[in-house]
Amino acid sequence: MISLSVPRAMLAPALALALAGCSGPAQPNAPPAAAPATRTGGTPVSLVLANATIVTMDGAGRVLSPGSVAIDGSTIVAVDTPEAIAARFDAAERVDLAGHIVLPGLINTHTHAPMVLYRGLADDLALMEWLEKYIFPAEAKTVSPAFVRVGTRLAALEMIRSGTTLFADMYYFEEEVAAAAKEAGIRGVLGQTIIQFPVADAKTPAEGLARAEAFIRKFKGDELVIPSIAPHSMYTLDQATLLATRDLAVTHGIPLQIHLAETEDEVRIAQQRYGKRPVTFLDGIGFWAPVTLGAHGVWVSPEEVRLLQARGVGIAHNPESNMKLASGTAPVPGYLKAGVRLGLGTDGAASNNDLDMFEAMRQAALLHKLVSRDPRMVSARTALEMATMGGARALGLQDRLGSLEAGKLADAIAVRTDRPRQVPMYDPVSHLVYATHGDDVVMTVVNGRVLMKDGVVRTLDEAAVIRDARAAAESVRKAVQ
Repeated sequence: MISLSVPRAMLAPALALALAGCSGPAQPNAPPAAAPATRTGGTPVSLVLANATIVTMDGAGRVLSPGSVAIDGSTIVAVDTPEAIAARFDAAERVDLAGHIVLPGLINTHTHAPMVLYRGLADDLALMEWLEKYIFPAEAKTVSPAFVRVGTRLAALEMIRSGTTLFADMYYFEEEVAAAAKEAGIRGVLGQTIIQFPVADAKTPAEGLARAEAFIRKFKGDELVIPSIAPHSMYTLDQATLLATRDLAVTHGIPLQIHLAETEDEVRIAQQRYGKRPVTFLDGIGFWAPVTLGAHGVWVSPEEVRLLQARGVGIAHNPESNMKLASGTAPVPGYLKAGVRLGLGTDGAASNNDLDMFEAMRQAALLHKLVSRDPRMVSARTALEMATMGGARALGLQDRLGSLEAGKLADAIAVRTDRPRQVPMYDPVSHLVYATHGDDVVMTVVNGRVLMKDGVVRTLDEAAVIRDARAAAESVRKAVQ
């Protein structure tokens, strides 16, 4: 979509590609049911997810079939066999997930959440035409704090329903995105966008920077919101403003997000202005912060791939948006070989047109097999890695998120496996990437809190969210007529 960010620039090892053992066929699903745990005298915990196939995404690539996850408060305390968990822990709530797959919550490393309200507004266009003729004019007439809050609620509902537990975002009035995310209970790395021309929340870059600093101070240290700053791109900002955003990120120790080398037009602009390609230009001015996330990274040379790895810059790969806008194909095989911190994103729903990370995983795997003409390229496990641990690494959060391991934050989802297209199941990882859809998710847990269970979202009034979104869409329709 429109912008890209770069989280912490830290050197990253290659994505873990260890193969996990296959599980046997899943048993028919019973709806997840909470039951009071039998008192065992074990250690008290708040929640146990029991009897599922557990795809841990840990360094060893463990798959437990069956397995259980013990959670206390916001933290995973153990992942083990059901018998071992039952013997050790006394759960306040136990959810029997026999016949389901439990895996880490999915990490969407590039979104513009409020732009769900522009879903389908303009399709089948190249990026620059899409932006300049449709999206920027629509935003100028419709974006407001209330619009952003309504759009983010709709995006959060879609993400919770489809298994995303953390999203990295870039937009305007980002404090409204943060408020809506917290209301929904979803985790976010949220970037206040800085752009050179007047936009809804700032008439000048200086005003945007002041808003960004206020946003950072308000949410720094928040349990769910990690504040970020998001310079839109090197072609919509001058050098002084780019460096000012970098300085703000460094001063506050926050992630820096930017759209990076998304299109050939961006490369052309960079070469005309500076005689350099986008990545080389940004490196030459010392742009990278300790955590930098570059969205897209499509038009990046082999030399620049190595440069991004050396600087620890993360990349958010957005295969669906890149294909739909015909922006190009990111050099993902090169990123993987070089050990670049590589995550996966949907981009905004205005250019995707949904926020389903299962679809993003499948498209990432299929796209790079086709382009490379190598069926081994971007395996199912690699695609799932990009959507979990890869995203955590790209955002500098690998010590806290991305896998189901003791000591990590309790972000997890459960997926049903009883639909006709999911039977039989020989390998749960293959199933998650090649057969599962977002609407197969039946339970979403963030920070140890159950946001959705049995397919019912607990933190948002779904009917009210959809009613408000439809009303906001009418304002868009009138504005673009």
